[in-house]
Amino acid sequence: MDVINTNLINETRVIETFKSLVEIPSPSFQEQEIGIRLVEMLRGLSFEVETLDYQHSFNILARKRGNIAGANSLLLSAHMDTVQPTPTTDSYNHKDGVIASNGATILGADDKSGIAEILEALTVLEETGLPHGDIEVLFTSAEERGLYGAKQVDYGKIRSRYALVLDSSGEVGRVVLAAPTHVVYRMTITGRAAHAGIEPEKGTNSIIAAARIMSAITDGRVNSDTTANVGVIRGGSATNIVPVETVVDGEFRSLTPSALEKLMETTFNTARDIARKNQVKLAIKHEIMYGGYSFNAEEPFVELISAAISRCQIAPVYVKSGGGSDANIFNQHGIMAIPLSTGMQKPHTAEEYIYTTDLIKGSLLILEVLASLAQR
Repeated sequence: MDVINTNLINETRVIETFKSLVEIPSPSFQEQEIGIRLVEMLRGLSFEVETLDYQHSFNILARKRGNIAGANSLLLSAHMDTVQPTPTTDSYNHKDGVIASNGATILGADDKSGIAEILEALTVLEETGLPHGDIEVLFTSAEERGLYGAKQVDYGKIRSRYALVLDSSGEVGRVVLAAPTHVVYRMTITGRAAHAGIEPEKGTNSIIAAARIMSAITDGRVNSDTTANVGVIRGGSATNIVPVETVVDGEFRSLTPSALEKLMETTFNTARDIARKNQVKLAIKHEIMYGGYSFNAEEPFVELISAAISRCQIAPVYVKSGGGSDANIFNQHGIMAIPLSTGMQKPHTAEEYIYTTDLIKGSLLILEVLASLAQR
């Protein structure tokens, strides 16, 4: 198929769109201001737009009919929230083709680069009338709080069976073919309180028992596909009281279901054994935050994406992720969702930056995928 003319992407416009978005603070559950702006922009691009409200925030779902009969519908998605408030106009730098935080806070390219690239591609479609099938756009909230917004969507409203999720770091061209199942757990260790100075022998120290459990269980990288982490420990109330209760919060992630099951079983059985030996009570609760997914490079939709990347004169790079994205939730609901890199670098840090050329490439890649689907 013909390659889309790179000059269709308006470099100045996509850069200014990105900069205007990062100047709008939108930490998780505080997406109201950016949401209003995005609804206006999508309506200006001839989309039908609705906000999907839920208890803590909202998602934005927009639709536009295609101009090619029978073409596959595509869902384009990115999240509105950032892990921290983003810069004001004077707290980021744009110099020599790089937009970067000045070091005071994050830049917000995660995930406003994805939003900007989607909007630029849609603007080009509106300007040129390039062939495309039906398009749906889903901008989610509170992704940084455990994919919370994506979990609240009424998936009966979404018709597309394929999705591009513009939310991965690295230069444009990276395709995330696998992401893990993520399980969180809480261990509550209950001992016996006593006066630490008068009769400590009558107490059972829950912190000591917790420490023995933590030193015995696996932590960090278990294997190439699996990780474990103890993230939070809370216990005790005063130095003169033998602590009665300690709470331990942790997580497991794995691309391999059997490895995840084995790790959970071993960890929890080890904890129970140590609790018995230390004469403390142990309660364990766990929850699957999201399920994993895995695709191979020969999947037709992946091949279509890879061909589109190649037409952008970029070599596709296939990766497995240790983190989740809204794509995990979409895949659980029968939508084949593939995350693509947007060009964001060092997200979640005060060193975050993006090359402006990646904003252009990301926008062009979305157009190439839409054009490919229009010809199927």
